[in-house]
This record gives sequence, C-alpha cells and structure tokens, in this order.
Amino acid sequence: MQRLRYSRYFKAFVILLDMILVASVFISYYRRNFEIKYDTESLEQNILSIVLLCFFWLLLSGRTRLYHIPRNLTYTVYLERIIIHVFFFFFGVLLLGKVSNNDFLKTERFYLAIILSLIVIPVKTLIFFLLKYIRSIGKNHRNVMFIGETASTDVLKDIISERKDFGYKIYDYSGNYDLENIVKFWKDNGIHTVFLPSEHTLEKSFENKLFHQAELNKVKVSLVPNIIQNDFFEFEFNYIETVPVLTQAKYPLDLFTNFSIKRFFDIIFSLFILICICSWLFPIIILLIKLDGSKGSAFFIQKRYGYHDEVFDCFKFRTMEVNNLSSKKTTEQNDKRITKIGKFLRKTSLDEMPQFVNVLLGTMSVVGPRPHMLLVDDFYKPKISRYSLRSMVKPGITGLAQVSGLRGDEGDMNIGMKKRILTDSFYVRNWSFSMDIVIILKTIFLIIIGDKKAH
Repeated sequence: MQRLRYSRYFKAFVILLDMILVASVFISYYRRNFEIKYDTESLEQNILSIVLLCFFWLLLSGRTRLYHIPRNLTYTVYLERIIIHVFFFFFGVLLLGKVSNNDFLKTERFYLAIILSLIVIPVKTLIFFLLKYIRSIGKNHRNVMFIGETASTDVLKDIISERKDFGYKIYDYSGNYDLENIVKFWKDNGIHTVFLPSEHTLEKSFENKLFHQAELNKVKVSLVPNIIQNDFFEFEFNYIETVPVLTQAKYPLDLFTNFSIKRFFDIIFSLFILICICSWLFPIIILLIKLDGSKGSAFFIQKRYGYHDEVFDCFKFRTMEVNNLSSKKTTEQNDKRITKIGKFLRKTSLDEMPQFVNVLLGTMSVVGPRPHMLLVDDFYKPKISRYSLRSMVKPGITGLAQVSGLRGDEGDMNIGMKKRILTDSFYVRNWSFSMDIVIILKTIFLIIIGDKKAH
C-alpha cells in the first residue's frame, strides 16, 4: 500500500502560518504604538501595506526557496536560505518605509523589520528542526530500495543510513530481478523511491518495463550517476529553445564579481583575526608548545596543492614531535607522534590559525576545500575523476566537508573520501557568500563545543 504524502499540505500550512505571523506582527505593533484612526484612507493604507509585505515575503521566498524543504536538505543550506531571506526582506521593509507615504511604515520600519525577523524566523527554524527530529526517530519516513547496487550507490546508501534526519528507510531486496516480484515488493513495503545506478547491467527491455511499472505504481525512480569516473559535474543541463543540451559548467567563483567579493572578505576577515585575536593568542600558543618539552620550531610548514593545483607552503602550529614521516604518513587516531599540547590544538583547531597568513598572501581562503597532503592528493586523483574539481577554488581554513562531519583520516577511507569529495564538489558548484558565512558560524560552534572528528 502506498504511504500517504502530506508534503504539499505541509508547505501550504507553513506558508499560511508565515502570512499570519507577518500580518499579526505589523498589526499588533501598530495597535500598541499608535492611536488607531478609523478613517477610510488610513485604514486602506495600512491594510495595503500589510498585504504588500506579505506578497513581498512570498515572492522573495520563490527566489530564496525558503519553502522548498526536501527531506535531504542539510542544516547548512537551510541556514543559508534563512540568512539570504532575512537580509533581503529586511532591506525591502526599510526601502518600502523610505518611499511610502504611510507614516506608520516610514517612522517604524527599522524596528518592524527587526521584530519580524526575531519572531518569524525562529518559528520557521523550530518547525524545520522539529521535522528533522521526527524523521530521525523513524517517523514521517519514506521507504526506498536499491536495484543493481554499485560503488556509487554504496556511498549514497551509507549517507542515508547515517543521516536519520533525512527520513529514509531502506528496504533490502534479495529476490530475483523478476518484474512481478519487484512490483509485489513495492506494494508490500510501500516503496516510494527506487535508486538505480545510471551505469547498471540490466537489460534494456527490463529497464523499460521497470520504468513503466514504476510510473503505474506511483514509484519514483532516481538515477545515481557513477561518482567515480562520470564527468557529470563538469556539465549542466540547458535548453536551446526546446532541445535539451549539456553545456560546460560555469562555477560561481568563475565570475569576477563573486571572486572579488570573496577575496575582499578574506582580506578583511583575516586582518581582523590576526590583529584582534592572533596578536595575543600566538605568543601564548608558542609558549605552550615550547613548555611542552618537544624540540623544534613552534610552526610547521608543509607543501600542499592549492588553486589550480599550484603547490604552496601551508602554515600551521606544530602539533607533533619532529619526525621524518610528516609528509609520508597521514595522522591516525591516537597517533603517538602528537604532543600533549598538540592534542589540544587539534581538538580546538587552533593549530590552523597561522593559515590566516596564507589567506592574506592569497594562497588560501577562509572557506574552501581543505588542502590535503601531497601524497593524499596524488593517491586519490587517478581514482576519483572529480577530485581535481576541488582545485577550481582556493583551499580554505575551514570548509563545508569539515562542518558536515567529514573530517579525519581514520577508518575506511574508500567511502569516506568519496563523500568528502562530493561535498567539496557541491561547494564549488553552489558557492555563495551566505554559504561561507554559515560555514564560518558552524566552525565557530564546533570550536566552542569541540569537534569529535578532530585528532
């Protein structure tokens, strides 16, 4: 039996709730701070202003995709959308108050924008996190299955298994690839989505029948590209009139304006950190490293691949005993080479602070894919075709993969590295200034609470 789906009703409910909140905030604030005049002209102006603001909120949400909340939406992307939406709506309220003849909006526009943001956004965020929690405990889930599993679907399966908040429940099919048995399996388990590798070994006739039966039984089929050798990240889907074509992808940071904004922020932010924090923090860390008893410089310089695979000197605080394996062996869990103060520096990510000098020099950015050791890059580049996509932007002190829990080199790196590369590729393809801000905020949060993946 097919499971009931309430997504469209839920979206309508959230939109209606937002409109009620937007209207109620303006009405209540107006009633508390102004003498109500019941003349027709004043009433019409105020009602029209509220209606315009509600429509502006809805129209803006189409651009920011605030109400498009698929179950696989990550916290980082959601927070990015919230920041963009609040910024532009705040600006819109101020602008409307500036050009409006309505005394209410003209005099109180700034306070109204703040109050609205402090009420509506927390409510929306609460709903989002509540929905995530409900799915994480096994409620409101969708039943999925995999057919013709490959290395690519193994990565996806691992992600779905780890991210309970996505709300997917995997049903393993162990029967023969007989269409009648598969359809029966769909009906018995209420299957919503079938994941199928784009490069599978199924016969063409069977594939056509499978898609036909999926359509008849309202089962969605999602193709999983080969993430090892497929070059789908290098192309994007476009149209020439009505004819679909694949064109070479253009990345956001290829645009001069975006590149300039990111570079300007890098300079200002790194200067602020170096002057206000590093000026007093560096001497303390250097002293602690010296008092720890290990010999060698307090700083550690290692060659890394940077923008367009150019090799640069990456600066860090030394966290290990001086050894000959630093460029030949990656760090392991409970690595004996790590000093006592080194463990603390790694746990808090303070060992990365000298890289703000790299940012000023232009070899790194505040946010971007983390630069790996040369031997790691040389090992994985031939194995994962889109590995080099990371070099299309400058490496960062922090990155999307790191704040998403994809940090550390311990354990089986076969799936772990593929997930990290996919995350870095997502960042390169979907960069925005607001995403950088969210990643920085999440990094600060992880530094405060301590990152369990840091070692």
